[in-house]
Amino acid sequence: MSRETLKTLFHPYVTETIALPQAGERILFLGAEAGFVTPEGFGADLVLVQGFRPDFRRLENARHAPLAVVEGDEYDAALILATKHKGLNETRIAEALKRVRTGGMVVIAGSKEDGIQSLRKQLDRLGLQPESMPKYHGVAVWFAVPEETASAIAALASRPVMIEDRFETFAGQFSHAHVDPGSELLASRLPQGFDGNAADFGAGWGYLSVMLKEKAPRTNRIDLFEANYEALEQAKINVARNCPDLTARFFWQDLTAEAPKEKYDLIVMNPPFHEGHAAEPSIGEAMIKTAAAALSQGGELLLVANRGLPYETVLATHFRQHGETCRNARFKVLWAKK
Repeated sequence: MSRETLKTLFHPYVTETIALPQAGERILFLGAEAGFVTPEGFGADLVLVQGFRPDFRRLENARHAPLAVVEGDEYDAALILATKHKGLNETRIAEALKRVRTGGMVVIAGSKEDGIQSLRKQLDRLGLQPESMPKYHGVAVWFAVPEETASAIAALASRPVMIEDRFETFAGQFSHAHVDPGSELLASRLPQGFDGNAADFGAGWGYLSVMLKEKAPRTNRIDLFEANYEALEQAKINVARNCPDLTARFFWQDLTAEAPKEKYDLIVMNPPFHEGHAAEPSIGEAMIKTAAAALSQGGELLLVANRGLPYETVLATHFRQHGETCRNARFKVLWAKK
């Protein structure tokens, strides 16, 4: 998130277009990120909510006390940083409508790339009478919470999506409407005779872990690691629904900075490879290095990647052997042995 957008979010308070909150008031900050500065005279306590582990840790490092999920209600206002995920933006606004008292302000900021103008129009169609102000290459949009919120909440709140009639997901999670094609390709190459301890790095809503247990029923245990708190909670549901007998553990961790504490015989992963719109292989490279350190001697890594990403170099540096299992028009499945 641009520091500029954080400045945009607080600009209506800086100009006192919205009255500065007083001491004793509580303001909910959904999608909070480090680097914000409250204006002089801003007396309210901010309750910061951030479910993405790297951003959560940055807030902690900035000496805040963030929450992974929303708690409490009757807030005096809410702040929301818009993202490029339309469904996530809508879900956060619905959450604010549930948690903020009648008459309290909901302030949203985003850039053109975040779809902030179409979001403002949507709020207008819902009868929320939003106002807006451009600043710092973004737009701040705000409205007062009306007495009747049920219809707006119903229109905005995320509904569960069922994939293959057995995986439940929500908007804002990676590949929430269908199985990711890369994960599907990797699943087709999972080992059938595996019977050791495995880890799923970047487990998302749990697809690869379920597929590994189904391909290799004798799998002893799978540890799921995921940076998105809500996706990990969804993985718990999907694993319990599809593999009730699987011994599974769930870890909310940033694998680029927080290493697992145990060793594994097998690690599977579909690492994220985008930061914004550009390919960013450093995330996957960091996760590969973490996987190398977390594998037992002779353990194996299986990963899927966009064909254009040069992971072979880092595999050669950190593993005794490595190679390619298969590829299609978009993806390749790579293996490496410790």
